[in-house]
Amino acid sequence: MIYEVRLSTRAERELNHLRGETYLRLKSTINELTTNARPPGCRKMVGHTNEWRIRLGPYRIVYTIDDATRQVRIRRVAHRRDAYRT
Repeated sequence: MIYEVRLSTRAERELNHLRGETYLRLKSTINELTTNARPPGCRKMVGHTNEWRIRLGPYRIVYTIDDATRQVRIRRVAHRRDAYRT
């Protein structure tokens, strides 16, 4: 299945603040979500109905999946100390 990946304004801003290899790894992982919204290593977040996370070293990608419309909405791209704060 092909999914449309959308970044929230906050996630886009957080991603654009990163540089170098970290930026490239995160961007590559986000691009891979178009073909597989639940890649190996992703985890459903406890206490949330439809939120998932991907761990990449100290960084997290927090997102929701809507299978009906085939959309992945990325809420956060942040260091783990900040990723779960609202």
